[in-house]
Amino acid sequence: MPEFFNVLPPGDALQLLWKHLTPHVQAERIATKDALGRITAESICSPEDLPTFPRSSMDGFSLRSGDTFGATEGIPAYFDVVGEVPMGQPTTIRLSTGEAAIAYTGGALAHGADAVVMMEHTQRIDDTTIEVVRPTAPGENVVQIGEDIRYGDLILPAGHILRSQDLGGLLGLGITEVTVTKQLHVAIVSTGDELVPPESTPGAGQIRDINSYTISALVTRAGGIPVPIALVKDDYQAQRETALQALERGDILVFSAGSSVSSRDMTADIIESLGDPGVLVHGISLRPGKPTVAGVVDGKPAFGLPGNPVSAMVVFDLLVRPTIYMLAGCAEPPEPPTVRARLLRDIASQAGREDYVPIRLVPQNGELSAEPVFGKSNLIYTLVRAHGMVKVPLDEGGLYAGQEVLVRLY
Repeated sequence: MPEFFNVLPPGDALQLLWKHLTPHVQAERIATKDALGRITAESICSPEDLPTFPRSSMDGFSLRSGDTFGATEGIPAYFDVVGEVPMGQPTTIRLSTGEAAIAYTGGALAHGADAVVMMEHTQRIDDTTIEVVRPTAPGENVVQIGEDIRYGDLILPAGHILRSQDLGGLLGLGITEVTVTKQLHVAIVSTGDELVPPESTPGAGQIRDINSYTISALVTRAGGIPVPIALVKDDYQAQRETALQALERGDILVFSAGSSVSSRDMTADIIESLGDPGVLVHGISLRPGKPTVAGVVDGKPAFGLPGNPVSAMVVFDLLVRPTIYMLAGCAEPPEPPTVRARLLRDIASQAGREDYVPIRLVPQNGELSAEPVFGKSNLIYTLVRAHGMVKVPLDEGGLYAGQEVLVRLY
């Protein structure tokens, strides 16, 4: 087992872990409307052209563009309005020279028309006659057949996280079902003699369990299915038996607490005892979250997160979240959104480790300011009061007030 606190930077620790993991993608077919956030298990190609007919991109008149050439406000081109093309109906109107038909945004054009003139570029003479005061080019204000996507074109690659616009694009082509990867089950074990369920009233020296629920929420947001197993006392045999149950029920094992240097620390020993290759990382150059354990047990990743809520959430974001995506077949796990803001106070740090400091965003003078929310890593409300975190890089000794920083949003 690696020597404790022979620490690695978080990125190096993640890469070491991934060298021992292989995505085990299992596919299932689900309704497209229910597939938001799911990962495609196969490439999807278009079964048809979209649109399937020329469509007007605005309200106006469909006409033959050649009939408008040379038109000006002083010498307009005159057109007979021979009807309209109703929305959602096939057109029966066929245009001759000098004829136009009313067109609506998204609707079809009259037969023979190759352009749409905007209402703003016409003037009504009477109920059946208009004048066009500027020339219209062929194809102007028209969405052509297949202009959005062509039959056989790649729509989405395998390993793509489905977004709202993706669902709209698929359903617009009549793709009502999609093959996605099955969601991974993440088994969560919280340990500690002091923990009681949230619905209980803590006694002397006891605290309510927080991490089971924050970690479960983070798993859900990362596209996994949380499987809370149990609250377990600080007993080696009880924790090991619970870990074995968790590995049977989950694709990933997450221990909360028990990863610090102490006589009561059993997480690393338990993970090491469960299967090969065992513990790969015991300690990362990170604050908060240095006492972190990461390993692999017979192909399944196992994590020991610090018990302090802030530390647990930071480590989850850096190690567990991307691993969930990777194992589910997403080649490039998404990063949380970021915003730039100007730091209001100095942030002290120590070279050789990454620091993550909670940040509250404050609008000031037309720009965002970043106010550090300092607090110990066992204080959950430092995160409740914050909008995101700022990273102090490994090779920097701190950040300074007035400096522009990148805030990683929750």
